[in-house]
Amino acid sequence: MEKILDIIESIAHEKGLKIEDVKATLILAMTKMAKRIYGNEYEYGVSIDEKKKSLTLYQKVFVVAKDDENLNEDGEKYISVKEAKEIDPSIEIGDVLTYPLSLDDLGRTAAATLQKELEYHIQRLLETNIFEKYQGMVGQSVFGSVVRVDNDENTFIEIDEVRAVLPRKNRIKGEKFKVGDVVKSVIRKVFIDKAQGIRVELSRTSPRFLEALLRLEVPEIEDELVVINKSARIPGERAKVALTSLHPNVDAVGATVGTKGVRINAVSSELNGENIDCIEHSTIPEVLISRALSPAIVSSVKLEGKKAIVTLQSDQKSKAIGKNGINIRLASMLCDVEIELIEIGEKRSDNEEGLKGLKALFGE
Repeated sequence: MEKILDIIESIAHEKGLKIEDVKATLILAMTKMAKRIYGNEYEYGVSIDEKKKSLTLYQKVFVVAKDDENLNEDGEKYISVKEAKEIDPSIEIGDVLTYPLSLDDLGRTAAATLQKELEYHIQRLLETNIFEKYQGMVGQSVFGSVVRVDNDENTFIEIDEVRAVLPRKNRIKGEKFKVGDVVKSVIRKVFIDKAQGIRVELSRTSPRFLEALLRLEVPEIEDELVVINKSARIPGERAKVALTSLHPNVDAVGATVGTKGVRINAVSSELNGENIDCIEHSTIPEVLISRALSPAIVSSVKLEGKKAIVTLQSDQKSKAIGKNGINIRLASMLCDVEIELIEIGEKRSDNEEGLKGLKALFGE
């Protein structure tokens, strides 16, 4: 098969694949074709001559001892070492003899078989590359055009070479999209569905979407002068972000908020008006918890395992809890602790009775 490298380069260029990957795919297709034409019980190999740009298909014959039982079962797959030495005196048991097979004599059936095998394996290679590409993009922000919205309100978005899905559950409350809308989101996960192939699931409710938007909007985060330590969201309502500056001249919170709030407002606008609180991260849990409960002013924080006992003035309690309990919920999510609030002068036992009443009221 002359000028095979030209064919390989042409396929690689057309499909956007690596030449070495296409070579390996062609070799696999050739060996599969040979097994179908000559017999599945034999072993085959393929070599490519880089200088002549040609390909050779050959059958492998294994060298065994003269009394090996395989000789009686299949004389075309095995050869005795005595017979093999007549061909090559240096050969030993365990070596392999190769016999070139004429590609010109294979006929139309072989050519058709090779074409099918090559198309199949090139398609698998393309799918593998696409899967690995998007698997490596999990957590990254992407955008594309809406091409369909199904009866369950799942939104299908065209992103380069794939049609991704934004499930209704991953959409911010109150959002609705129509065909032609350009939608930003984050890749939540990539998986293989037996019926539908590669599936890319998007999200607009994940904290990682908030973080991806901040990276796009705040150069200091993109340049790694400011680090997002953690974020927590109640999608469409409110979010909290803990930030650390890695440069002495950069204020993490100030850089993220921007002049007159221009940066954080741009992110909030993309999130359907979600309010975003930026706080400075601390490696000291008690300090981080007190900052996470902002705008409430905390008097003290005491940790008991995964529980934080927070003491504060009575006029600060409602601020710490926030509307519908959002503030304290976000602080708990951000700091990964259960937070219990106690007013100064209030007994712990009295507060626990009050908590039991609240839990009973909300069914928790």
